[in-house]
Amino acid sequence: MPHSPLASPKTEKPSGFRWVVVGMIFLVYTIAAADRANIGVALPFIRKEFEMSNTEAGALISLFLLAYALAQLPSGFASSRFGVRKILPAAMIATSVFTGLIGTIHSIIALKLYRVGLGIAEGPLPIGMTTTINNWFPAKEKGTATGIFLSAVKFGPVIVPPICAVIISVWGWREIFYFFAIPGIILALAWYWLVTDHPSQSRFVNKAELDYITADPSQPKTEMQVPTRPARDFKTLDRFIRARRVPELDTNRKIFTSWNIWGCALGYCFQLGISSVLLAWIPTYLVTVKNYSLVNMGLVSAAPWVGAVIGNILGGFLSDRVLGKRRKPGMMLSALATAGMMYLLINSPADPLQYGLLLLLTGVLLSVGYSSYMVYPMGLASKSKFPISSAVVNMGGQLGGAATPFITGLLLDSLGWNYVFMFMAISSLLSFVILLTIAEPMGLEESRPASVAD
Repeated sequence: MPHSPLASPKTEKPSGFRWVVVGMIFLVYTIAAADRANIGVALPFIRKEFEMSNTEAGALISLFLLAYALAQLPSGFASSRFGVRKILPAAMIATSVFTGLIGTIHSIIALKLYRVGLGIAEGPLPIGMTTTINNWFPAKEKGTATGIFLSAVKFGPVIVPPICAVIISVWGWREIFYFFAIPGIILALAWYWLVTDHPSQSRFVNKAELDYITADPSQPKTEMQVPTRPARDFKTLDRFIRARRVPELDTNRKIFTSWNIWGCALGYCFQLGISSVLLAWIPTYLVTVKNYSLVNMGLVSAAPWVGAVIGNILGGFLSDRVLGKRRKPGMMLSALATAGMMYLLINSPADPLQYGLLLLLTGVLLSVGYSSYMVYPMGLASKSKFPISSAVVNMGGQLGGAATPFITGLLLDSLGWNYVFMFMAISSLLSFVILLTIAEPMGLEESRPASVAD
């Protein structure tokens, strides 16, 4: 009897193209993160050309983040209506344009305007990434995929300091922005060609992979409604994290009235604020307080983001594979551990190697829970409403990121660096307290198939 591929669909090997998609996510967001982070390295040199106080410098950093935060909700609605494939490449091209324009400035006003433009341009990117992950990955892989995505947010700052140090030493600070404007345009075109809104629309995905991603709707409904938690005993942990079944958020009204969504957003607000301070102010701290050379500043500035890459990937793996898709434990661990690390940074060593290792560990602990903030709404909202819920959470985080560089500038002008680290420790403890009040959603992702219509 001749062999027919249609007669034995179970033997078809899944194509695995979703991992190419997450690779694209990593590349695109690495460049986007670099486009926002390069200002931190260029800032000490910009301040030599354009005089500004610490408060004014902090406000400059905050302008980008404020515009970025306010762009989240409109980006969520736009992505939900028009699809990521149309919105994301346009946003990436706009990001590259504004990055290049920063190198042309001849006044502080122009610098502020271009930073605001950059924030608005980048606004749709995180919503597009998380929506793509939600559509392209089964529940048991979403944490890992999101960890890879968020590691790109930190990998950008890893490559920025050493690359910027070389560019400045050879040419100058303006050339930083010209250099970083190019890759985003190339990646925008690659995304439009490779990544569709849903795997069912992709010519690179075979039926076996599509069935794996969508949990195969042909399975009996009763079987799909059984939560696939691991056999480990998590009863004590589940009581502590308030694990329970929660109603699906399938309307905008339900999303905007859900304390679980707003509590997650507020917790993320305090945590991302800390990351924002480290990104914006650590290069200045190393040059002005530690008196490091340009080379040492470039290397040590990258340390927390190397740790953050490790922490994001580790946190996603632990959430998916060890904790049975529980998201709150990583978030709460990050909050407590980060508060402790801020205390240690107050009495930090002067040696670049020792200080770099301390910053690396800070990056790991701060980032272990980051992927869970992005995945958490996936366990609450329907797929059609997920971009909105993700936008609320990310808006909350980015508002915290926008406020803290400005607050840091105020503290530096009036008090000093010790108070900055104390402020971040208190913020992290507040995040932990808020996380205690939200529920850990159980079973929702496993009880529904992923589909284009949802």
